[in-house]
Amino acid sequence: MARPAICDYENSDYRTRFWEDQGREYEDAVERVAIRRLLPSTGELLMDIGAGYGRLADVYSGHRHVVLLDYSRSQLAYARSRWGDGPRFLYVAGDFYRLPFVAGLFDTITQIRVIHHAADVPAVLAQIRRVLRPVGTFVLEFANKQNLKAIGRYLLGRQTWSPFDRRPVEFVELNFDFHPAWMRQQLAESSFCPGRTLTVSHLRIPLLKRLVPIRWLVAFDRWAQPTGRWWQLSPSVFVRSRATAGGPTAPEGAFFACPDCQTPLPTPADLWAPADQDLVCPSCRCTWPVRDGIYLFKDVDPADR
Repeated sequence: MARPAICDYENSDYRTRFWEDQGREYEDAVERVAIRRLLPSTGELLMDIGAGYGRLADVYSGHRHVVLLDYSRSQLAYARSRWGDGPRFLYVAGDFYRLPFVAGLFDTITQIRVIHHAADVPAVLAQIRRVLRPVGTFVLEFANKQNLKAIGRYLLGRQTWSPFDRRPVEFVELNFDFHPAWMRQQLAESSFCPGRTLTVSHLRIPLLKRLVPIRWLVAFDRWAQPTGRWWQLSPSVFVRSRATAGGPTAPEGAFFACPDCQTPLPTPADLWAPADQDLVCPSCRCTWPVRDGIYLFKDVDPADR
């Protein structure tokens, strides 16, 4: 069976075109507020799925070790240049349908501005649950189709899809909006217990961002986020879930697993500051290289073999 398509930001200008000096200080600030509210204050091992160029890496200061995972090697190279090598950060190129880790490894996982690129959400959630420890924490952000702007456009006849329909809508190729009730259902069916919900980016309106000081906008959003407990009408929704009890915990000393067959791979001598080397699966003999401080578990360039 063919794997779903992956949205690839390799060699893109995402960092400079979308974030840096692009008038999104408000969105960045309120997302940090939400993450800090939902994350455990301390932890041993956290993974940020879809970490990109490491925009949010400093938010995870309460965790001893942080894995930044992204499909784009070029984005991770920038993150490494910014945050440096071990013992704190690990850079892994891989996809969220085939996470290259042993089961039950992480105590905390975040996925921010990423799942809207997933054509098969249940498959992504199943992988996350597999590598999360029993009762571990998962903080998910998703694009909300039932936001006020979408409701207004629908009622005025300016869009064809209904924000009240619980099915996901793909408004651009590999870009999906999700209904909050549908997403909570997927979490529950994937052995998560959905919990605290925050609504975020209530004032994501260009005119307001030009006219109103950012600190005022952020202060309002900070106040409004807890209303997610009762309704979700903002463009962005954050949900903190707990993995259900039961399931495996990672074997002592094991870390990576072959994304093709899930067999544990030999752990490098210096896991957090790796030298260029190859990790060879003892079962299927697939070779996964480490180059320039990045573990490569995506489709590998023949030059790296």
